[in-house]
Amino acid sequence: MLRLFNTYGKKIETFRPVNRKVTTIFTCGPSVYQRSHIGNFRTFLFEDVLVRYLEFSGHNVKRGMTVTDIEDKAIEEAAKRKTTVERLADENIRVFIREMKLLKMKMPDFMPRASDNVEQAAGIIKQLLARGVAYRYGGNIYFDPTKFPGFGRLYGLDMARWPSEKRRFQKDTYPGMRWNRGDFILWHGCGPGDTGCMETEIGKGRPSWNVQDPSMVARFFSETLSVYCGGIDNLIRHHDYSRAVLESVRPYPMARFWLHCHHLHVNGRKMSKSRGNIVYTGTLLKEGYSPDEIRFFLVYCHYREDLNYSGKNMNSAVSVLRDFKNRLRAFRRRAGTSPADQTTADKVKKIFMREMDNDLNTKAAFDGLRDLLSCTDTDLLKPKEASGIIAGVKETDRVFRVIF
Repeated sequence: MLRLFNTYGKKIETFRPVNRKVTTIFTCGPSVYQRSHIGNFRTFLFEDVLVRYLEFSGHNVKRGMTVTDIEDKAIEEAAKRKTTVERLADENIRVFIREMKLLKMKMPDFMPRASDNVEQAAGIIKQLLARGVAYRYGGNIYFDPTKFPGFGRLYGLDMARWPSEKRRFQKDTYPGMRWNRGDFILWHGCGPGDTGCMETEIGKGRPSWNVQDPSMVARFFSETLSVYCGGIDNLIRHHDYSRAVLESVRPYPMARFWLHCHHLHVNGRKMSKSRGNIVYTGTLLKEGYSPDEIRFFLVYCHYREDLNYSGKNMNSAVSVLRDFKNRLRAFRRRAGTSPADQTTADKVKKIFMREMDNDLNTKAAFDGLRDLLSCTDTDLLKPKEASGIIAGVKETDRVFRVIF
């Protein structure tokens, strides 16, 4: 059975969906004020592998992915480029979807934009105001975390250190991996000259990032999600904010499982514009790597381990994939047109599933298949057994999507 590390509780647990008929997943999607880089795609591909493996294991999956298209950074970037937030978002979403398809990612069932869910966000804020966990101040609306029992539990926040004096944090996001110990913003009230403003039942303004994801989840799913996941950086503030907002208006947990994918670094350092080390999918394509090789590099590592991109590491992973494909050719020659032996195919799948069931250990799963090919003498195989190995590997590639 599949076992996953649940960030909520900080332990490995046997995975069981909330609803046996449909396994619901929501994932943090791109912030489209800029183009997604390979660090972003590392997380998106982890989520893609999760969905594909759940389907491989017999689950009926319904997945939503948020698209953050209205936020402080988007307004600032649009102003810098002398364009509108909508045009900026449209262009980056087009690029994102094109690269999703390039990397063989499944399209989510729902991919809502924050800008299309403003009324839902306003409705949630109205409820929070009525329940006394949110309040107006200076034209904005803030959430008081001390009014939500268990705030910060997902991260493991020590609320005993919460300051007694009132503090307010009015930005959508803040740099660095630190906690803002104070009230967080839900609604940016708009004044003269402000952009991105909309008229709603709670006034003129725009929803903060902190309420956008809950509004999109609430629109598409009316029960506890089986899984909510995103990058490890979302574990600082963002996911505990989302959980507090949604669970304050719905009397049941936001999600049963919370999964977080770790960072991708470049030559051991964090990607940033100031360092000039941001790597895009297009960068790697220009260097001669295929889309399958890019996908393989980004999934050939356990999702709870940091992944380091370098020319050496990229080439090492690509060599593994190319060697695997070369070895598979010998099995094809031996198989000829013989039908597959199902017992042999099932043995291959068991090797794969043993490691994937262990918290989605994609690297160990692929290495298990690789060892099988390396240690098997094709001359000693019956053609139907060779065909069975190919059939088993082809089944696993429903998840990997890099071999055939």
